[in-house]
Amino acid sequence: MKHIIEVNGIKLYAYHGCLEEEGRIGGNYIVDVRMKTDFQQAALSDELSQTIDYVHINAIVTQEMAIRSKLIEHAGQRIVSRIEREINGLIGLQVKVTKICPPINGDVDNVAIIIETGTW
Repeated sequence: MKHIIEVNGIKLYAYHGCLEEEGRIGGNYIVDVRMKTDFQQAALSDELSQTIDYVHINAIVTQEMAIRSKLIEHAGQRIVSRIEREINGLIGLQVKVTKICPPINGDVDNVAIIIETGTW
């Protein structure tokens, strides 16, 4: 059996970017976290301690996105590393960091990076 937990659309205002202005002005970001795990015990017991706490995932993402980086690749890797360190029972992990309206001299809705670890 395959069990997936997703925490999608974590909306944040952060100060990532290579441009000095991005560090002062900031911008909008969306982070999606997808985790492959085994939550069979939680499904049977109805106990939060038997699965991944979404509140913990949201807190990790919020805290890591508050640390300025030049690259969303760097912010994304920090999120992945911390989730892997703090969350038990992960089989696979996918983190997507989306930067809304990036300043890239063009009409672009967003840019995103995706980091996957484990098995899917």
